[in-house]
Amino acid sequence: MAPADVTYAVTGATGRLGGRVARRLAAAGIPQTLLVRTPARAPELPGATAVEGAYGDRDALVRALRGTDRVLMVSASESPDRVHQHRTFVDAAAQVGVAHLVYISFYGAAPDATFTLARDHWHTEQHIRASGLPFTFLRDNLYADFMPGLVGEDGVIRGPAGDGRAAVVAQDDIADAAVAVLRDPGPHTGRAYELTGPQALTLTEVAATITSVTGRPVSYAPETVEEAYASRSGYGAPDWELDAWVSTYTAIADGSLAAVSTAVQDLTGHPATSLEQVLRVQTGLAPQS
Repeated sequence: MAPADVTYAVTGATGRLGGRVARRLAAAGIPQTLLVRTPARAPELPGATAVEGAYGDRDALVRALRGTDRVLMVSASESPDRVHQHRTFVDAAAQVGVAHLVYISFYGAAPDATFTLARDHWHTEQHIRASGLPFTFLRDNLYADFMPGLVGEDGVIRGPAGDGRAAVVAQDDIADAAVAVLRDPGPHTGRAYELTGPQALTLTEVAATITSVTGRPVSYAPETVEEAYASRSGYGAPDWELDAWVSTYTAIADGSLAAVSTAVQDLTGHPATSLEQVLRVQTGLAPQS
């Protein structure tokens, strides 16, 4: 149990993951500051105070974080300057002497990661290490919750993933892990945890699971890398974003996302949630015992 005088701040509270963490802290009776771009959009939670704190605004961040002990840093929205925004946030946290920073990173973050956005996370991690802030990195695999979003209108998942696997992880499990570390950061200081689901799945297996749970016929059709770029070129997205979309699949193909860890259970005390269980909750079905 955290001391009563410990102060908490949560970023990304208007989003899916930060919002989950904020709601869990509120349910536990823990006061918190919610750092958001637009305070009026912040969730209304018992004991929560919303303050303005955009990642790129160092002055606002310094004001918002002053006197805060433990901070959840959810990565900023994908953009060409995301690493710069992250560095600004970290510098503000270091300036005011935050006691512990929990950063939501990405599985296998590395400077040469196949998934291009995982490189951003590696650079952010390096900046946090250099800042001297006590930290914990939670490196999420792909979100199990987002797997239905890969399905096209025709019921087909398309991408150059081959027969590779990904150990997709539930956002609720990530939130439980984050709260566990925030409430008792000592044992986790300086550590990085790879958060995964209980098994690594091919996209054929993902499609079959979606079909089984929802009743909607879904299949997987492999593409070549060239076909993947061509099929997505009509969206008008910048090159960096196209690279991110396609490399999501190539990271599955080359095994970058396949290893299964015990980190969720180690941190939360409960087993990691399967894709089937996530989908049953999404569709309003009773979880299977």
